[in-house]
Order: sequence, then structure tokens, then C-alpha cells
Amino acid sequence: MRDINDLENNALKFWPIEIAAQERSSSIIPRLIETQDKFISLLNIADANPFAWKDVLLYSQTLSANLFLKHLIVLSDIGGEMLMRFKHERPNVFKDNKLQFVWQNKNFAYEFQTLNGKKNWNNTNLLVDGESISQNSDLLPIIEDVCNLLLFGGLSTLPNVPPDIIEKCNIGLLLGKKDELTKFVKQRYIWVSRITGGATANRLGQIAQNYVIDYLKNKLPNWKINEEQLPNVSQNERTTLSVDIVAKSPKGQFCGIEVSFQVTTNSTIERKAGQAQTRHELLHKHNHKIAYVIDGAGNFERQSALMSICQFSDCTVSFKDIELNKLVKFLKDLDK
Repeated sequence: MRDINDLENNALKFWPIEIAAQERSSSIIPRLIETQDKFISLLNIADANPFAWKDVLLYSQTLSANLFLKHLIVLSDIGGEMLMRFKHERPNVFKDNKLQFVWQNKNFAYEFQTLNGKKNWNNTNLLVDGESISQNSDLLPIIEDVCNLLLFGGLSTLPNVPPDIIEKCNIGLLLGKKDELTKFVKQRYIWVSRITGGATANRLGQIAQNYVIDYLKNKLPNWKINEEQLPNVSQNERTTLSVDIVAKSPKGQFCGIEVSFQVTTNSTIERKAGQAQTRHELLHKHNHKIAYVIDGAGNFERQSALMSICQFSDCTVSFKDIELNKLVKFLKDLDK
């Protein structure tokens, strides 16, 4: 049984650089929150006319055109799928490709440049998807079109404008109104952070799991890692027992591996601890082993859960390379 104090003394506690880098590349929300004050300032300054934002954006060193658009997409809750559908189904909503709208009691018009073009208004072409958003883009015609739609589409005086556009695309009303704009953006991002928090945790969990998988594949090239299920082991009569990673040795020895890296405390480790004894007994019954890779400051706040896991684990390690090498040695010893 691994001593939990020894485990904690040999733990990373916080995400290793490799995993943190993968999370940053897969999630734009932190970058949006970091630049929300710049976004607010830009729209606050751009109040001379409804299109002044374009001139201010041109001189911004912090906000690229595609990042500015991503802010508008998140704040309006109009994503690439809806934009694609709108462009495909509604090319004739705006007469002569012009958006007619009222701003500060005056009539204005914006002429779309790409509404009838062949290029879809999707996340890839708008340069707001996971890979493209990290590259700064100039204000391309397609980006300018969608920015103006999201800012002023809801202010249109034309008939047949889709309800989603009318309801959500009116951020332009807040140009120059700093207090209202700040309140709207801040509250919106609090909401966005809440709904994406679970997704972020799940994504980080998957990244952590993949990190261990890749490490084992590199150290154990002749083993099958996550290529087969645990044989003869079922959760009930119909469901195969699920573990994060299944390792099979060249001689046919199996080991189930559970992975948990929680920087902030939550119930995941409690769930794994609650299952630990049953899994240990079930796997041993069929001559399989069970191992755990446990790390993160949040997990070490759950001492009783960790004790249960260590008690019913054949090998418990943290995320440090020297610790993962202990897991590698344990697995190799199974095949002797």
C-alpha cells in the first residue's frame, strides 16, 4: 500500500507544462476573458458612428480581427453553425445585400461583401476555430460582414430577418455606453465560464489520460495500450467494466489503470475511491491488476478517498516522470 504522504511529496500538484499548453491551445475562453477589458474599451471608444469600431480595431495591438469577432460570437451566442444556416437560407433577406438598420435614431446601411459568395460563414473560414484563433488575422471581408451582422442585425428595419438575429445581434446598441457594456460583457463571461467549466474539466481529464497513454506506449512499445477491454470482467451482466486505460502485456497479462488529476477539489476522486475495493476484488478474481495515477492539489485535499484508493491499488503513482517510471516497472514485472 502506497503511503499517501509519500505520494503527495512526490506529486506535481499542478498541471505539467505539456498538459497546460494543450489546454490553452484547445480552449479560447481564458484568452477571451483576458482580453475582455480591451474589447470593452474598443467598443466604448467607437461611438462616433456605428462603423467606428473598424477604425479603432485597426490600431489595436491586443485584439486581432478574428479575436474581436470571437468575442462577438460568444457574447451574442450566435455560432458558426447558425451563421452557415443563415447565409445559406437567407441570401435575399437584405435587399441589394444591404443591412438597413437604425442606430441612435438615425438610419444606416451596411453592404455585405460575402453574403452571396461561395465561401461558407463557418468557424474555419472566419478564423475563429481552435487552431486559427491563435493566429492574428486582419479584418477580412468575411470577418467584417459577420461582425456587422452580430453588432447590428437585431436593429434591422427590414422584414423577414430571422428571430435569432433580431433577439441576439444587437450589441451595437451598447457602443459608447461604458457602464452598460461593461455590465453586459462581465455578466456574460461569468455565465460562459460556468457552462464551460465542466467541459474544461472533462477536456483536461482526457488530456491527462492521453498523456499517460502516450507515456506508456513510448516506454512499453510491445504492449497493447487501450487496444482491448479487460476480459471476463463486467460491471453487471450486460456492461463491461470501464477503466480509463487497459494495458495488456506481450504475454497476455492485463492491468486496468485509473487516472485522476484535479487541481481544484471535486467529487471525481470520491467516486473512484468508492469503486476501489469492488474493482480491486473483481480484477484480482480474474488475475488482473489495478493501478492508479493520482495527482493534483485538489485530490490531496481528499485524504480519506486517497487512503481508500491506496489500500485497494496494486500500484499508485503521481504524474512525475520518475513516478510514471515506477508504473512502467510494475507493469514490466507482471510479464516476468
